[in-house]
Amino acid sequence: MTSINREFLQSVAELVKGAGEIVQDIAREGFDTKFKEGTDPVTTADLAADKFLREKLLALLPGSGWLSEETRDNPARLNQEYVWIVDPIDGTREFVEQVPQYAVSVALARSGEVVLGVVCNPAKGELFTGLVGEGAWLNDEPIQAVHPAGEKLIVLGSRSEIKRGEFEPFVDKMIVEAVGSIAYKLALIAAGRANTTFSLGPKNEWDIAAGVALIEAAGGKVTEKTGERFVFNQPDTLVSGIIAATAADYPTVWSLIQEANGQSAP
Repeated sequence: MTSINREFLQSVAELVKGAGEIVQDIAREGFDTKFKEGTDPVTTADLAADKFLREKLLALLPGSGWLSEETRDNPARLNQEYVWIVDPIDGTREFVEQVPQYAVSVALARSGEVVLGVVCNPAKGELFTGLVGEGAWLNDEPIQAVHPAGEKLIVLGSRSEIKRGEFEPFVDKMIVEAVGSIAYKLALIAAGRANTTFSLGPKNEWDIAAGVALIEAAGGKVTEKTGERFVFNQPDTLVSGIIAATAADYPTVWSLIQEANGQSAP
């Protein structure tokens, strides 16, 4: 059986970086955009990166399962110990609009728990890698989910959620900064670029799995919005929401969210 170690993580990272290069090549050459349900875009770059990753990652770990936003789901994954959880481009809307805040997101889960995560922002040349229990890195330099405590916490929020007013309850107590992809926001928290990010609406496993692995590997804390740990590779891939922060800031963030929801902190 393949050992899930630093060498294996490096092999995964090279493949994710390769997928990022495919995405950037297509961005330069031009791409077609279609829309799935509602206004959710999918491009030829999403599909090309998905095909590349599916072929390479399944070959890297024979017998593993596959869960991706751009691949028809196969329930056989539920019976496999190791499952890849992939979003070939998280932040496709940013990709289409040429905002450099999209990412290739790849996680590996074992029996429901993420063991590694890789997030690549190809537009900025940033490659975040994490091995749970071992550490996390940005372009091979160690990172930690630690951010200095200022007068106000810095929270990374999505543009759409900010526009909808979802961060209004927090603007007096936090500095809200707009960032695109949730996978990229989670990677930035893992790298100590801000105190917290949270999204209190449903997300899919592929949106967050790699970021969850990065934050856990970097010593931060991340939970569902209920406060429970994530269990991945579920029949229903929707999760209730996500709260991620440095370990030091998580209790404060949790309390502020409960207060905004009219609930008392536990």
